[in-house]
Amino acid sequence: MRSRDPRPSGPASRGNPRKGRAPIAATWWSQRFTSVLESYGLGARMERGRRYARGGQVLSLEVAAGLLESRVQGSRRSPYRVTVQSKPPTKAQWKAIERVFGERMGWAARLLAGEVPGDLEDGFQEAGVALFPSRWSDLKARCSCPDDEVPCKHIAATLYVFAQRLDGDPWLLLAWRGREREALLETLRPAAMTSPAAMSATPRLCGLPPWWPEGIKACTGEPLGQERRLVVPEAQPPDPPARVLERLGPLDVPDGEVPGGGGLMEQLDLLYGALLKAAAQPEDTEASSTDR
Repeated sequence: MRSRDPRPSGPASRGNPRKGRAPIAATWWSQRFTSVLESYGLGARMERGRRYARGGQVLSLEVAAGLLESRVQGSRRSPYRVTVQSKPPTKAQWKAIERVFGERMGWAARLLAGEVPGDLEDGFQEAGVALFPSRWSDLKARCSCPDDEVPCKHIAATLYVFAQRLDGDPWLLLAWRGREREALLETLRPAAMTSPAAMSATPRLCGLPPWWPEGIKACTGEPLGQERRLVVPEAQPPDPPARVLERLGPLDVPDGEVPGGGGLMEQLDLLYGALLKAAAQPEDTEASSTDR
């Protein structure tokens, strides 16, 4: 699946990219991407591409797994076609990345809120995968322009506009690395029950991540295809008043020193019971005092 640039193609779209002296990337994650680009040591070619990006020369941009495709207006009437390829993580590597995601309870929520977790790059490294291409040789770029240099300014402009798009939609970075938003979120949801026994079973826990609130269940045992819902356990009755006294154990207070006679534990038991009964009937007490 490809993520399309929502801007219309053609000259009318040229006013959208950032112009002037404003930074071409506004958020830390897009700035990190541009710093990686500039670390390749490609010099003036990247600077010319930056000017093309600021000038709105990139007419369209599509993002897919391991692939950027764009149309860039150059000096000729017909736009040039640009492709930038990178090798996305393998299935086994994405399994490792998904395990890291499952252990970071806030990552998906941050991304859904339009932010990139500050330790996302570290998490990818923990899974043995680079989030950003570390060398220019990790990319394969082509442009239909007559320029023999790679990258040409059209390729560089495509990469800078991709950085701009990351400001508004950080999921594009993961899409380029091989996972669309819905596909990744689906793997983080509890696994569906597939066996006949599980289908007819009572609600139960099934493959929940370790940060899931204890006692809240996510499977209802309904047939697959029907909407699952959260099942909150019924509230348990409160402990009897004497339970706290039982947990305290015997108190070293002589019986004779307790006012009213009897043991201290017995007196406290009666007191707690009276307080609990009074707290359970506030409306009756107010009503009886009004009738007087």
